[in-house]
Formats: sequence, C-alpha cells, structure tokens
Amino acid sequence: MSIRSQLLKGILEGCILAIISRQSVYGYELSMKLQNYGLDVSEGSIYPILLRLQKEKLIRGEVIKSQTGPDRKYYFLTEKGINALEEFQVHWTEIKKPVDLLLKKEDENECKRDD
Repeated sequence: MSIRSQLLKGILEGCILAIISRQSVYGYELSMKLQNYGLDVSEGSIYPILLRLQKEKLIRGEVIKSQTGPDRKYYFLTEKGINALEEFQVHWTEIKKPVDLLLKKEDENECKRDD
C-alpha cells in the first residue's frame, strides 16, 4: 500500500462526514464528490466505511426513489455524526499544524538553531 493510500485511509472517514454534512448523497455521488476534491477513492473503499459509520450511528441511510433509474440509498448525518465531524476537525487541526511546520525547510533550520 502506498504512503498516499495509507494517509488517505486515515482521514477518509472525516472527509466523508464532511461531505454528508453539506448535503445527503448516495454512494456513487459521494465517490464523485471526493474525486472533485482530488481524492480518487473507489466505491469499493467507500461502502465499507459507510456501513461502519451507519453501525456507529454517525450517519443514517434512506432509500429514495430515483426518477432517472433505480432507487438510491442516500446518507444523512446524525447528531452523533455532527459531533464526530466536529471532533475530527479539532484533531485534524492539531495534527496538521505541526506536520506543516515539520515539512517546511525554513522551520527545520529554525529548529536546528534552537538546539
């Protein structure tokens, strides 16, 4: 598994919650929205996460008739899901800031001067 895949796997749940928080979506549509943000994730990777999120009651699924094809299962964020997304955002910020600092060359040189 590539480094990119490993990193994405760790943050995908939060990204999915963020998309569903904006509007209800069905699985394929979710995959397309992730791609629009530059996250190329297969449907085969998304559905197990959706099932887990449902079991944890972070999202709920509802089958809705489609006017252009088969019925689709749309996913909605629950109150528990809203809280989980807020928690993810806090943790993401806590992790992102130091990693961004570590990856900047200027900051590395500053750290060496402080030693």
